[in-house]
Amino acid sequence: MKIYEGNKVKAYTEYLWFNTKKRRELINITETVRDIVKKSGIKDGYVLVSAMHITAGVFVNDDEEGLWQDIWEWLEKLAPYRPDYKHHLTGEDNGDAHLKSLLVHHEVIVPVTDGDLDLGPWQQIFYAEFDGQRRKRVIVKVFGIV
Repeated sequence: MKIYEGNKVKAYTEYLWFNTKKRRELINITETVRDIVKKSGIKDGYVLVSAMHITAGVFVNDDEEGLWQDIWEWLEKLAPYRPDYKHHLTGEDNGDAHLKSLLVHHEVIVPVTDGDLDLGPWQQIFYAEFDGQRRKRVIVKVFGIV
């Protein structure tokens, strides 16, 4: 057990911007988030990584090609791309992207220990884009003890 006494609490924020080439993409952002944590100077705390758009998500999982094929198929089965969503009556065509975002969620909180991400052996942080080809951002907010 580590106890930090007399240290200052700090928050540090950066934004990541994405403009994917495809409508649906998955981007491993683990090392970028790790670099932000190190830059923050925070030794013990948490990092919040949150997609600031309703057709994207952030989640933690394994970086393995077969698993990603399974996840994409699962998401498409649960929220298939189709023309008859009520949302499309607004002129949009991304009803499925909104539902997929709900399934993977829009944010994660990862512990920070000794100034680094405290992930399990296979865990990675991913940005999932479900309605891309336009500029979107993710907030990375590190907070804790310096």
